[in-house]
Amino acid sequence: MNQQLDPIVIVSAARTPWVVFSATDPRRRRTGRRRHPLDPERAGLAAEAVDTVLMGCVLQAGQGQAPARQAALGAGLSQAVQCTTLNKMCGSGMQALMLGHDQLLAGSSEVLVAGGMESMSNAPYLLTRARGGYRMGHGQVPDHMFLDGLEDAFERGRLMGTFAEDCAQQYRFSREEQDAYALESLHRAQQAITEGRFASAASRSLRPPAKLTWALRTRPLRCSISTCPM
Repeated sequence: MNQQLDPIVIVSAARTPWVVFSATDPRRRRTGRRRHPLDPERAGLAAEAVDTVLMGCVLQAGQGQAPARQAALGAGLSQAVQCTTLNKMCGSGMQALMLGHDQLLAGSSEVLVAGGMESMSNAPYLLTRARGGYRMGHGQVPDHMFLDGLEDAFERGRLMGTFAEDCAQQYRFSREEQDAYALESLHRAQQAITEGRFASAASRSLRPPAKLTWALRTRPLRCSISTCPM
């Protein structure tokens, strides 16, 4: 493939808004095609143009077989589309993009969808010894979100968040520098939302329970910079 004659380009991007933990109903995961973030019509393409779907997903337990295939069919794509689900922890979605780039460069795909999907709210608890039987002693019911997502596989009990503290110590990021960075990030997010910069990319593909009112601006703008400790 000659990138000068046929460059690799991103023609569309979409995301679903973050919601409160356990606020989504697992029975309402699939909605109409035109509200789906994978819908190729967002980019002005026909569904038949897409030949590959690559989706990162870490917490796959309880999601059913082939989550990427489910997402593709939910978006109205053909059953002939090649679908692959990737798991590289926090980098799963990014790895999907990287592999998508490589497939386009190799010429094995012409138009593809790459991204990531995750639902911590729907991560189940696991009966890891149920098949063989719980016998004497106290049994455990591991949290799929912790066991396969947030907890170090080689140092049980150590969660991913502790590595932030390790990085801060290693690279000597002070508490004041971290707070200043967080405040600046919050300020930029509030400004971007107010200016509608994310409106075209936001896709409400999940329907929240009736008791939850969704507004893309509500949660980021709820925090007032003036009330943050300086």
